[in-house]
Amino acid sequence: MALKIRLARAGTKKRPFYHIVIADARSPRDGRFIEKIGTFNPLLAKDAENRVVLNTERAQHWVGVGAQPTDRVLRFLDAAGLAKREARNNPNKAVPGEKAKERAEEKAAKAAAVAEGSAE
Repeated sequence: MALKIRLARAGTKKRPFYHIVIADARSPRDGRFIEKIGTFNPLLAKDAENRVVLNTERAQHWVGVGAQPTDRVLRFLDAAGLAKREARNNPNKAVPGEKAKERAEEKAAKAAAVAEGSAE
């Protein structure tokens, strides 16, 4: 059975609140889970102490058993010192797309044409 440490959404509409749970990877997001090991309240300030409440002993146990944390939960575990999360790097993120490059070339060509016309 593939286990995941993931977030299960609770709370009301537009007021999210999450439970950090151990669940089978095949079960629905808010469905059956094995154990609840913490909570996450994204509405609180990032430096609030009760934004993430995590039972570190149980989290360490489940990671040792082989449960795979999702990316967001891995961030929480990294902050608690239980797991190491590698920093992601996408150097192509800031590179403009094909259409944007075409528009920039057309704009540069028009500016060059206007500069030639005014230079005469």
